[in-house]
Amino acid sequence: MASILSILLLILALSNLRYTLPTGDNHITDRKSLEIIIGGGNDDNPPPSPSPEPEPEPADCPPPPPTPCPPPASPLPSPPPPPTPCPPPASPLPSPPPPSLPPRPPPKKLPPPTKRPPSPHRKRPQPPPMPLLSNSPFLKKAYPILLEFKKSVKDPLNKLYNWGGPDVCNYNGLKCAIFPNSKNLAVANIQFNGFQLGGKLDSFLGKLDTVSIFHANSNNFIGSVPDVSKLNFLFELDLSNNKLTGDFPTNVLTGTNLTFLDLRFNTFSGSVPPQVFNLDLDVLFINNNNLVQNLPRNLGSITALYLTFANNRFTGSIPESIGNIKYLQEVLFLNNQLTGCLPYQIGNLNRATVFDVESNRLTGPIPYSFGCLDKMEQLSLARNNFYGTIPEIVCEIACLKNLSLSYNYFTQAGPKCRKLIERKILDVRMNCILDLPNQKRPEECAVFFKRKQTCSDPKSLFIVPCGKNPNRINPDQAQLEQEKPQVSHPVSYNALNPDRLRNL
Repeated sequence: MASILSILLLILALSNLRYTLPTGDNHITDRKSLEIIIGGGNDDNPPPSPSPEPEPEPADCPPPPPTPCPPPASPLPSPPPPPTPCPPPASPLPSPPPPSLPPRPPPKKLPPPTKRPPSPHRKRPQPPPMPLLSNSPFLKKAYPILLEFKKSVKDPLNKLYNWGGPDVCNYNGLKCAIFPNSKNLAVANIQFNGFQLGGKLDSFLGKLDTVSIFHANSNNFIGSVPDVSKLNFLFELDLSNNKLTGDFPTNVLTGTNLTFLDLRFNTFSGSVPPQVFNLDLDVLFINNNNLVQNLPRNLGSITALYLTFANNRFTGSIPESIGNIKYLQEVLFLNNQLTGCLPYQIGNLNRATVFDVESNRLTGPIPYSFGCLDKMEQLSLARNNFYGTIPEIVCEIACLKNLSLSYNYFTQAGPKCRKLIERKILDVRMNCILDLPNQKRPEECAVFFKRKQTCSDPKSLFIVPCGKNPNRINPDQAQLEQEKPQVSHPVSYNALNPDRLRNL
């Protein structure tokens, strides 16, 4: 009954309510009357106490937003909607900014995860090797050796960029050929000249038993020369201008088929085994090392065309057996510590075009047998202790392009030699020929000749093995001097350049 009465009173109140604009005190009074009516309806729940009157706001401030209508306290039937909803405030206040929070500390860096060491029993899986284009058993054997070598060396110029592909014969620096007595390709030629590779050759070269040529000039290989005893087809070995050390590599003695051995510009020390000169070599370059010894007596057993001993510390005299190297064309002994007199047997080298003993401690007169060196082009005896008269028979050699006798103690030069001086072929500066310019002081020459200068076999200095008469008058000499002889380019002098990349 009370509920019905409440509803009727609500309807009656709403029918008499007038909507006014929210201005002045009428807005506040009418809003409060509506709130009291909506909040009532139950005798047991008295309406809430009216709120105290708010303080009047300044004229410049907008009125505060209306309080939203609260829902009825108890479930009532939905009242009919009011004629007009509660109007919004004229100018709502902006929402206050959220309270400023203190800055968040940066996240702590976690330590990197600890790498577990690989298990010694677990190998890292490797990709399977690529199938080779060739079915040659020689290439299949060489393939893993080549890949292992690529892993083990430093390659700053990336010269081995294509090693690992299926075509071994196309790898940079390699050449293939048909292996003897078969129809299969094999790695026959390796050219690393100028690659600047670094590492060791021990586990590489000795395993490639099909290689016939191995040239590795101008790299950074270290260690020693590998064992080449199983390389039955190795003919040329060039390891010059590297960083190889230790004693002279006796491993090369097992290369019985070697014809070309170039070990210059390394730091080999000690002595050269005499067995080296029993090899059937065409080329032996061992210059610019640190070899210290007397030249072996069996020097003449070698069959070489080109020999360079320059820039070492060889001592003693030049062996007489040198005259047995019948095919020798060029030999360099310059810048060592050789002593004694020149053996007359050098006159037997009738194919020689270059003979150089500059900057040693050799002494004695020039043997007359040098007049037999008809093909000689470059003859240098400079910066030694040679003395006496320059043999005219030597100045008759038609092919001479350079005869250097400077910085010695020669005292006489005949007319034929003086013609070579005029043609700038013969250099006799800083000797003791008093009537020529640019000679040593007489006092210096006198001091030298006060010391007794002898050779062990002085009579041999006048032997002429080719049968020429050293005192003969040669009417054809003038014609020979006018002719321009055909001369070859000296190969051995090129060996004095460490970066000289050469293949004979």
